[in-house]
Amino acid sequence: MSRENFNELLSFLAVAQERSFTRAAARRGVTPSALSHTMRLLEERLGVTLLTRTTRRVVPTSAGEYLLSNIQPLFDEIENKIASLNEFRSAPRGELRITATDEALTYFLRPKLANFLKKYPDIAIEVSTDMKLVDIVDESFDAGIRLGEMVAQGMMSVPVSPAIEFVVIGAPSYFKEHPAPKKPNNLTEHNCIGVRIPTYGKLYKWLFRQNGKDVKFQPSGQFICNNVFSARDACLDGIGLAYLPRVVVESHIASGELVPALEKICPTHVGFHLFYPRHNQYSMPLALFIEEMKLA
Repeated sequence: MSRENFNELLSFLAVAQERSFTRAAARRGVTPSALSHTMRLLEERLGVTLLTRTTRRVVPTSAGEYLLSNIQPLFDEIENKIASLNEFRSAPRGELRITATDEALTYFLRPKLANFLKKYPDIAIEVSTDMKLVDIVDESFDAGIRLGEMVAQGMMSVPVSPAIEFVVIGAPSYFKEHPAPKKPNNLTEHNCIGVRIPTYGKLYKWLFRQNGKDVKFQPSGQFICNNVFSARDACLDGIGLAYLPRVVVESHIASGELVPALEKICPTHVGFHLFYPRHNQYSMPLALFIEEMKLA
């Protein structure tokens, strides 16, 4: 196959993955019009329509999905083999894109990150924080960090934190005006701060373990946000109660700025895991990153 044909296929992969000529063109370093012309030439040469174009997005046809699913693993394998050449260098080299939640970055990734970057000066890391459950393959991330229970099936993963204890918390000023809840049912009488999960558009449900059974509570109140730090700050401001990882509020509980409630029935969740596609396990920068970040 000629070099031009490879470029056409790589361009097709970019469009099919990005679902946008504009984003794919930026990724390929060409103009959207040039990329669109390349796609038309590829379709003419193959004799099939690969992409359905609308004013808002680009979607692969059945033929396009077939081509995508068959050639993407081949190019991934080529990239992994090239990346594995780092083993022959005196110093590993490469770039990693990581998606993580704010609390995972703050409490479990950041404490080890500086040491890793000093140890491997030719490895660069880009971290994107987001609460939504990112498809790391579609969005071109090398790995992600989420609670173990949220890791997609089929992914390789390693724990990077101990188990995570959740707790209901509020400010002393709030509890002066509202009696502390004694059981989950009491929460309906409180201003409960919601954390919306972008992937589903729903509020994160509060989970309790009572009389040997799981009890879920749908929070309702005057304030909703999309990350745990905003929810914590709302608690500090006396707005209401929140259900958060204890690690996020531990120092504020110790200082007396926040007061826990329902501690005895708040369960412990599986800790944070670093996860990655199976085909990426041979990337040297990723292998080194996993080794550095995994729970000892």
